[in-house]
Amino acid sequence: MPRLAPQRLVLLSGWGVDKRIWQPLADYWPDGSKVSRVDWPGYGDVSALPEPTTLTSLAHAMAGQLSSDAVWVGWSLGGLLATALLDHLPAPRGLILIGAGERFCSDDGVSTAELATFCRAFHRDPIATWQHFLRWQSQGEPNARHAHRQLRDLLGDTPSAGTGTLSQGLSWLATLDNTQRLHSAPCPVVRLVGQHDPLVGDSAHRHAIQLAHAGHCPMLSQPAPLATIIAEQAATISLQAVKETL
Repeated sequence: MPRLAPQRLVLLSGWGVDKRIWQPLADYWPDGSKVSRVDWPGYGDVSALPEPTTLTSLAHAMAGQLSSDAVWVGWSLGGLLATALLDHLPAPRGLILIGAGERFCSDDGVSTAELATFCRAFHRDPIATWQHFLRWQSQGEPNARHAHRQLRDLLGDTPSAGTGTLSQGLSWLATLDNTQRLHSAPCPVVRLVGQHDPLVGDSAHRHAIQLAHAGHCPMLSQPAPLATIIAEQAATISLQAVKETL
């Protein structure tokens, strides 16, 4: 059997959260891993896309970051967007979704009505609503208060993205449906979900590998196990690709 090359991973964050969310995993990657933490347009130092933003324009902006020889790792909205971009970019070696299913809203998770209420609050007061969201997604962690404090320490008191970028992200949360894309995905797909993730419905939990003692932010509460399982799943994906070429 040929010796597998070190895994190349591209990490993609979710709504209102930039690449700093992945920082807690830095000390836990296996030797030889090639890990890139990538910001979406409009986050951090990356320029925002002109409005209205489309998946086509997003794909064009991300083409240089989302290599086909890497495994894309998308968390939350980042997982939804990474899946949607399978229609627009050459397929990666594999796709690992964390805290993401076919769509964000579901009958047994966050309802359409709940998201609509959140969006109305956001348009009234974007900063306060973003801060509320950090508390919301911390709730499933073993120590929610500590997880929220970690988020605030990593991200500060205001989002690194502007209101337009955040508003577009909420629109994608409300409208993206990847059911068909995942059904006929052009690459292997692995789903990981925190055992107590408050933002993911029961049906999505049943189709995913459960991350014990974690909620929506396992990179905060379980960084070592999360890095290990990502690396293991990426290695399995690569091994399957090698076998298919023999």
